[in-house]
Amino acid sequence: MTRIIAYHVRQDEEPFIVQWSKENEVEVKSVPFELHTDTIGYAKGYDGIIFKQRSRLDEDGSIYQTLKNYGIHQLSCRSAGIDTIDLHAAELNGIKVTNVPSYSPHAVAELVLMQAMQLIRHYPEFKVRLDNNDYVVDGLRSRELSEYVIGIVGVGRIGTTVAQIFHSLGATVLGNDLVRKPELERAGILNYVEKDEIYRKADIVTSHVYLNKQNTHLIDQNAFSKMKPTAFLINDSRGPVVNTVDLIAALENKQIAGAALDVVEEETKIFNLKFDRQTPVANYNLLKQLPNVILTPHIAFYTDIAVERMVKQALNDALTIIQGKQSSHEISFKGE
Repeated sequence: MTRIIAYHVRQDEEPFIVQWSKENEVEVKSVPFELHTDTIGYAKGYDGIIFKQRSRLDEDGSIYQTLKNYGIHQLSCRSAGIDTIDLHAAELNGIKVTNVPSYSPHAVAELVLMQAMQLIRHYPEFKVRLDNNDYVVDGLRSRELSEYVIGIVGVGRIGTTVAQIFHSLGATVLGNDLVRKPELERAGILNYVEKDEIYRKADIVTSHVYLNKQNTHLIDQNAFSKMKPTAFLINDSRGPVVNTVDLIAALENKQIAGAALDVVEEETKIFNLKFDRQTPVANYNLLKQLPNVILTPHIAFYTDIAVERMVKQALNDALTIIQGKQSSHEISFKGE
């Protein structure tokens, strides 16, 4: 019987793994920890791996050589992001890598809508007032969404869904991406512009790009200096896309009006953990103190539909490659 090991499995993922295992007559063993050099030994004797990482597999590429020695020729990631994987080392060792590029664009887009509405209706500031028994509304009047310009940096599957939602609610939508979708412009859903124009014109800038070297600290002081003092930032892509130090400065100096973050730099030291006092990340502690910041612990993907798709698609991809076939979700190593 084919055997697959699933790394870093949460309790809510397990029922989908069990269901898939029975339907496909494949043995799947779940373990709760990530795939690293000190846990790679658990994969010995298995035919394939699915995993979900918060941090890099290793720093020296040794895991990929170990997998090759074990006779494992694939890594199936239960997420869209693949920045934790050394694609060059994988290629050198004949390891095929897959991801789940479209588990549920609506899951993420719905969180963006929630964050946007909380920001423009000044929910964080009103909560501070309510917590202090202050029920005065003066100074926090909102504009309506139809008056807003939404700027989307990264118009892929998620960015497209975000554009469609805000367009349907009457907002003006601007987008920026290396690959344009002319049908969106033809339908009047958005207009493509340069990133600088988004920074200058958008009332809400929302990021939906992959994390790579080019996108690390893509949104920094240079971007904040171009934004309106009334503008908001939303980041539901990857934490390092935004320079946290620059963001804190922009918020404190009132260069921008507020931010909503589902992802942050160094989040692996915080999310899915509990602390008696402050977190071990000083900048995160500073963000928590700001009255115009909304923070969530990387939950944009966390819906029933998305979790099921992430688990089952990753397992399907692993089995496909184990059987010597090609998955449509294989990552191209060209240009990496």
